[in-house]
Amino acid sequence: MADKPSVLFVCVHNAGRSQMAAAWLTHLAGDRVEVRSAGSNPGDAVNPAAVEAMAEVGIDISAETPKVLTVDAVKESDVCITMGCGDTCPVFPGKRYLDWKLEDPAGQGIAAVRPIRDEIKTLVEGLIKEIAPETAS
Repeated sequence: MADKPSVLFVCVHNAGRSQMAAAWLTHLAGDRVEVRSAGSNPGDAVNPAAVEAMAEVGIDISAETPKVLTVDAVKESDVCITMGCGDTCPVFPGKRYLDWKLEDPAGQGIAAVRPIRDEIKTLVEGLIKEIAPETAS
């Protein structure tokens, strides 16, 4: 892995789970990690319940837009994480692939999205400990 590891979160529509995961990683790891998210069939907009759930914890994802998954995005990432959504990434040697089994927030209200948001935070915190632990200065 490079000095600054790169993570790609993938979900079909890139509108809920992958957007929340990318936001958590950016928020918690800061500039220690390069963060991307994408989907094989991007939606028109980020799920409003995901936007609301993240706003409740002080993270604004309202300006994010779903992005299409590209081969280059995978090539440029050290870790590729699918979100239990049946999407797959092109496979390249030397990359780490994970699949986080998460409920789909699509069509769910805020009460159903909160636990998904919190589960993603826990998974992201574990990932940071593995790939970009804070170093004492």
